[in-house]
Amino acid sequence: MTATTDTSTDPRAALPATLTAGLLERLTERVTASPGAPRSITTAPYTGSPLADFPVSTPADVDEAFVRARRAQARWAATSVAERARVLLRFHDLVLKNQNTGLDLMQAENGKTRRDAYLEIADAAIAARYYGRTGPKVLEPERRRGALPFLTRTSELHHPKGVVAIISPWNYPLSMAATDAIAALMAGNAVVQKPDTQTALTALWAMDLMYQAGLPADVWQMVIGRGSSIGDPLLANADYIMFTGSTATGRDIARGAGQRLIGASLELGGKNAMLVLDDADLDRAAEGAVRAAFPSAGQLCVSVERLYVAESVHDEFVAKFVQRTSALTIGASYDYGVDVGSLTTDKQLKTVSAHVDDAVAKGARLLAGGKARPDLGPLFYEPTILADVTPEMTLHTEETFGPVVSIYAVADDDEAVARANDTVYGLNSSVWGRDGTRARSVAARLRSGTVNINDAFAAAWGSIDSPMGGMGDSGLGRRHGIDGILKYTEAQTIAHQSRFGFYPPAAIPWNMWTPVMNTALRIWKTVGAR
Repeated sequence: MTATTDTSTDPRAALPATLTAGLLERLTERVTASPGAPRSITTAPYTGSPLADFPVSTPADVDEAFVRARRAQARWAATSVAERARVLLRFHDLVLKNQNTGLDLMQAENGKTRRDAYLEIADAAIAARYYGRTGPKVLEPERRRGALPFLTRTSELHHPKGVVAIISPWNYPLSMAATDAIAALMAGNAVVQKPDTQTALTALWAMDLMYQAGLPADVWQMVIGRGSSIGDPLLANADYIMFTGSTATGRDIARGAGQRLIGASLELGGKNAMLVLDDADLDRAAEGAVRAAFPSAGQLCVSVERLYVAESVHDEFVAKFVQRTSALTIGASYDYGVDVGSLTTDKQLKTVSAHVDDAVAKGARLLAGGKARPDLGPLFYEPTILADVTPEMTLHTEETFGPVVSIYAVADDDEAVARANDTVYGLNSSVWGRDGTRARSVAARLRSGTVNINDAFAAAWGSIDSPMGGMGDSGLGRRHGIDGILKYTEAQTIAHQSRFGFYPPAAIPWNMWTPVMNTALRIWKTVGAR
């Protein structure tokens, strides 16, 4: 593996020209924090150099953000859904117009490649277009079947929850920050968001563009700080909470939300599986495995960490996969020439190294990679393939969240399904095979919120009209689709009853009324009324 060294955009020399001191200062000033607040300095993963200097929000700042958000939300909810949609569609255009700045921010803060950063640009634009186009229809009052045909007029309305708290992670700083906010805003809510400090510039950039698109003041606010400091006031003030992160923290949030009787949507950890059936196109599957395991240096909730391959094609597939993995270019560059970028934090590098070292010490075989690359930068780690992984090894069941995948041979489809399902997680999976009917049958047996056939994860994730979320320890609730916007609303039923209902008129006794009702119920069943 080699490092790309384009001196015109060498991250060791300087940040890209788009990331001016003025821009960084303007973005950090958008944080809701008191004057003279303590500061938090982040570093660039590519180099370890200081990057941004954020004011840190206090619990009192969080409380104040919610006060302002509630005032703004009342006005925003009174805005027509058509106008809300226009704001989202203008945001769509601004994201694409200003994408180079967004790409540079994501790379500088996260360390991912430009290719992986672009997918977030596209994701944010797709989400804005989808909810801008479908939101007005989904949110309009909907006629429902009444209790008594022709006598009961029933409608379902959707009111915004109020102020939604969003806690977003560092690994996909635009997708996870913007797309959940987009749906919440379209539904008429205000948002108070705590992005991970490491990648807060990207979240602030998205918020800034939304204001440029016409969002009224204070409808979307950003607070910065550790969860141990401002997590409790976020939960205490929110009318709904959206969290993406670890399962352990998700459990705490679910517990707190339950005590307050508010809703929560949680996308949590995963130990995702890829199944290669004996009829798979092995070249396509090997290329797909690279795309499944190593995007954003494996720091992706839906990336693959376990690979189950039919015995009859195992050796041929492994050879193709190893060859492609070993040919990947790893390095730091602000152009599209690099295949794999950096890990984001020192903590993540230590986790990846510990998992791989533990496995090798206990007998696993390295087929590719297996070591850090400090010659490229402080947080680089080679794309790694392991064989002979056994249950006593940490990475057998625990999420590594890095560029590491383990390969296992399986006798048949039944064993592949059983081993793929042998996990507490259930976020994303993929199945590779030429026979579409067979592959879909295998997919339906997997305990996984999304399953892709002959694709790693983009097919399901990008099908934004369908719900996306996890089973088991991978979370609660769904983003995307109708579920992804209606979860931010309170459903209200309004039933208008005409003169006659279930109770008899005053002049008719019950012993005469009930036979009439029974006859009506039988007729409605006979004519097919629902």
